[in-house]
Amino acid sequence: MSVIDVGGSVREGEELDVQAVENWLKSQGVVLEGQVEITQYSGGASNWTYRLKYDNTDLILRRPPKGTKAKSAHDMAREYTVQKNLAPFYPVLPEMIGLCQDESVLGSDFYVMKRIAGIIPRAKLPPELHFSEVQVHQLCVNVIDKLIELHQVPYQGTELEKLGKGEGYCRRQVEGWDQRFEKAHTVNVPTFKFVRKWLLDNIPEDSATCLIHNDWRFDNVILNPEDPTQVIGVLDWEMATLGDPLMDLGSALAYWVEETDSKIFKATRRQPTNMKGMFTRKQVVEYYLEKTGLQPENWTFYEVFGIFRLAVIAQQIYYRYFHKQTNNPAFKDFWVIIHALHIRALKLIGIQKLEANEIAHKYMEKFKEILEK
Repeated sequence: MSVIDVGGSVREGEELDVQAVENWLKSQGVVLEGQVEITQYSGGASNWTYRLKYDNTDLILRRPPKGTKAKSAHDMAREYTVQKNLAPFYPVLPEMIGLCQDESVLGSDFYVMKRIAGIIPRAKLPPELHFSEVQVHQLCVNVIDKLIELHQVPYQGTELEKLGKGEGYCRRQVEGWDQRFEKAHTVNVPTFKFVRKWLLDNIPEDSATCLIHNDWRFDNVILNPEDPTQVIGVLDWEMATLGDPLMDLGSALAYWVEETDSKIFKATRRQPTNMKGMFTRKQVVEYYLEKTGLQPENWTFYEVFGIFRLAVIAQQIYYRYFHKQTNNPAFKDFWVIIHALHIRALKLIGIQKLEANEIAHKYMEKFKEILEK
């Protein structure tokens, strides 16, 4: 069995109009030989990603899901343009083939790029790799270093400079995600009232401005099959922008599940950060700050923001399921994760343990019921 990620069967209701795509590709001058083999990648809960394998070329197509709630969170044109302009400075990007903004083709924008053949580290590393603790540690360091490398890209005077709005990034992000949560709220999740007020009351000045990925996770990197500790590709650039690097790090840590975390986070873990040799969240922060020289006055703000932001992303996805805009069963229990993120944020900002425990107890029976299914 190959450890290289090739995707799986296309999910019901997410089929691709292959003829329409092929007609468009040929109109762009792309030569296609042989019968296409189509698979779909399962890692992303947001945009839909397909592999189109031909005899002479291997392509990836990205498009937003049907019934999208927040179009700004599924901007294919932006994702395409970022990668095309960033490639000369950050040589771990796929080659862009073309962007289609004619909605008569697939009903939405989409873009096509060349596939980078490699290993995508999802919840568990492939056992065939036989990673030692030393290799796990090296992988961890290399993934963080690749984020630091991105934050050092000299964007000034390039097309990338147009991505940002200047100073005030932290405030814009807190206020923007607050509004997104309000629009996507459903009756079965908490309001995050206390967390949202705390974030608004504790917004810092921007620590720096740089190019940030905004969705940095292990399952958005591609590893070299010859040396799986090495990163040869970075994917999923739809939310990349110019902003505060510490906000990027805080958002990344929201996905970082440790061995000591609760069953809910372990059950929904998407990357192998629980393995021996991986940094803890605290060690990630210490390593990053030491290598970059940044010295935040209140690191907790960035970590709480990352948790709230992840809760909003999950809620936007769950909103589609709640309102029957998608029938993907993977989204059915997202409301449980949102409750767990709420509790984690409350504890980080210092709410009394008794109150946080009371909130946790209120939902624990339901959590247990779902986990036992």
